[in-house]
Amino acid sequence: MSSEFHFLVVDDMPLMRHVATISLHALGYTKISEAANGEQALRLLCSSPASGTQINFIITDWCMPIMDGMALLRTVRARSELKHLPVLMVSAQAEEEERAIAAQAGTDGYIVKPLNPENLKAALDSILTKRG
Repeated sequence: MSSEFHFLVVDDMPLMRHVATISLHALGYTKISEAANGEQALRLLCSSPASGTQINFIITDWCMPIMDGMALLRTVRARSELKHLPVLMVSAQAEEEERAIAAQAGTDGYIVKPLNPENLKAALDSILTKRG
């Protein structure tokens, strides 16, 4: 993966966004935007081309107020200008049923919290391999 990737980290908890950002930095990625919920994320995604800061990878928590990660994922997959973006779902839910629901909705990968550089790297590598 190119260090030129611009990640959008979406989580309602500032500490979790910070952990994701630190993990991405540890992997050599520096272009990172943050949102506290899916609604904020969509605003950033829709404004990123106009601002010249093209976001090209989403890492989102599942459980958030206002618009959760599943609603964000479904909206991204439904919009022609966004549906190409890789989406990595991060959740405290470890059950296979939740993974299956996320996969059916179109997520590219799924990490059970806690997030750290090692499991993030493995997920990113897997997603990029699948996407070619």
